[in-house]
Amino acid sequence: MTHVDETRYWHEIDTPIGTVLLAGDGERLTRIHFQSGPRPLRPPPQWIAAARPFANAAAQLNAYFAGQRRRFELPLSPTGTEFQRRVWRALRGIPYGETISYGELARRVGNPLASRAVGLANGANPLPIVVPCHRVIGANGTLTGFGGGLPIKRALLALEGALPETAPAQRALWS
Repeated sequence: MTHVDETRYWHEIDTPIGTVLLAGDGERLTRIHFQSGPRPLRPPPQWIAAARPFANAAAQLNAYFAGQRRRFELPLSPTGTEFQRRVWRALRGIPYGETISYGELARRVGNPLASRAVGLANGANPLPIVVPCHRVIGANGTLTGFGGGLPIKRALLALEGALPETAPAQRALWS
């Protein structure tokens, strides 16, 4: 559990989908935020701006956007309820380039009737991309809500080849 008096660090990196803010405790990544999304995050004044704690995370994200990384190996410490953390663990099991529905995610966490609750937990994911909530779509194949906005979700899925009708054209943007 995160304590209020715990030191927090932050750093912004430029990516093909816009500026991304990374936050953590100096050892573990606790948050990734899309600054070009609908709700940019202004770091609280007590957070310390520092690039060094995020060197590994930035390198892995850059490799992901370059098409050279499919899984992340980072120490993570997301804050959430036990149910949310269970959903976030299940998200990490969705392979690169694949999508599942909210109903399937609910089945994977052992509660097939909880697709709405799973959707809320998915939406509360503090570590998008690394914990790939963008890989969850509507049962009919439509792209549904995403904290960074649907254009970013679409771009991430296109990068991974999970949008077959747009993937070849979109991939050119990443090279």
